[in-house]
Amino acid sequence: MELKRVVVTGLGALTPVGNTVPEFWNNLLNGVSGAGPITHFDASKFKTQFACEVKNFNAADHIDRKEARKMDLYTQYAVVAAKEAVTDAGIDVEKEDLNKVGVILGVGIGGIHTFEEEVAGYEKTKDDLGPKFNPFFIPKMIADIASGQISIMYGFHGPNFTTTSACASSSNAIADAFNYIRLGKANIIVTGGAEAAIFPAGVGGFNAMHALSTRNDDPAHASRPFSASRDGFVMGEGAGCLILEELEHAKARGAKIYAELAGTGASGDAYHLTASHPEGLGAKLVMQSALEDAGMKPEDIDYINVHGTSTPVGDVSEVKAIKDLFGEHAYKLNISSTKSMTGHLLGATGGVEAIACVLSVKNDIVPPTINHEEGDNDENIDYNLNFTFNKAQQRTVRAALSNTFGFGGHNACVIIKKYTE
Repeated sequence: MELKRVVVTGLGALTPVGNTVPEFWNNLLNGVSGAGPITHFDASKFKTQFACEVKNFNAADHIDRKEARKMDLYTQYAVVAAKEAVTDAGIDVEKEDLNKVGVILGVGIGGIHTFEEEVAGYEKTKDDLGPKFNPFFIPKMIADIASGQISIMYGFHGPNFTTTSACASSSNAIADAFNYIRLGKANIIVTGGAEAAIFPAGVGGFNAMHALSTRNDDPAHASRPFSASRDGFVMGEGAGCLILEELEHAKARGAKIYAELAGTGASGDAYHLTASHPEGLGAKLVMQSALEDAGMKPEDIDYINVHGTSTPVGDVSEVKAIKDLFGEHAYKLNISSTKSMTGHLLGATGGVEAIACVLSVKNDIVPPTINHEEGDNDENIDYNLNFTFNKAQQRTVRAALSNTFGFGGHNACVIIKKYTE
């Protein structure tokens, strides 16, 4: 069976550095940090009091008020990003076979804010006449509901589900969407991911693990991947959605084509609940798997958007994996961590960073890794590699690889390349 080619025809983003794709991309290229004091709740007693929040967001500007009340914040983010992507792709629901249009999203945690609110409400009422729960508690909270809401909104009857693999969730969703299309099971799929966990349980839970930066006096410079002074990741939130489409279908309807999705990979560290393998074995395997899937060689890649969360162990192991797999070509790559600007969007990471890769390939420019200071070098990291520190770099980007790794040892990778006939 000949596999079909899959292209990207639409993008939608709602992020800590921009509420639309153009705003997101412009701020990435200009090295803008999305970090600041937490506003979603009073974090004054928490070890970490800052995060990368979505700013100036009002669901009522995008979603009917009655419907928005039925959605957790993460679902609202997903719906808004999906709407931008569908509009960008020029999808006409009146002309499409909606049985062949699907929604596959990635979510790491889901409706944690709704869960917190409902449990707190229960604690206040349980001694009265009985527990009082909102009838929308479960539909708002569950991790699959964002993809369900998007399919209902547009009447998309194709494949519809959610993948959950911690911080690799969105990339796994993109891989699933890719495979459904290239196997001929769908023409178009809305994919990517969403997350909104900057609430007491999310911040408190990660603080208890000592996973978050505590640089409360300087949030904008807290996410500093590959620097010796890094002290943990910065939580982010938002959504990133891509429209994947079968090539001939896209050409037939005259769609604009951003880039081609060339291949994907998945692997497991089989090592530790939260730490990556210190030698980067799973990271190397997942990149190798994606290259094989794409029929590409290491030297075909020009840019790697790394997982690069700004944690002491994770950054080192990923660099080891890159050097081990790419050999001498590693020194010809541009490497950057856009998490230095957006923070770590958990389950939404893969969607947002895939968009960055698509735009890098399309525009031949690599966004930077910000916040690295001269001399702040880790003896375990090879600075002869080009980490694209502090300033975007113009170069030909034939293909870009996006890494995402999650708790539990989940690794996922996608490769985006220039579209050619």
